[in-house]
Amino acid sequence: MFDPHHYPVVLYWSADDQAFIVEVPDLPGCMADGATQEEALANGLLIIQEWLDFAKELGREIPAPRARLQIAA
Repeated sequence: MFDPHHYPVVLYWSADDQAFIVEVPDLPGCMADGATQEEALANGLLIIQEWLDFAKELGREIPAPRARLQIAA
């Protein structure tokens, strides 16, 4: 299985949620939040691991982490 630390994340502030949001583009639906950037990133690592564990339990294919995110402007 892949290491949760190897998945790139997108971190941003959400004014609607009044929280920092972490999205994991390689893992559909995988996101977390936190009151601080550090908390959001820590929660992101936990949710990545949970996503991977659940996908494995269900026998689903687990996408490999991309080496780099590509952001289109």
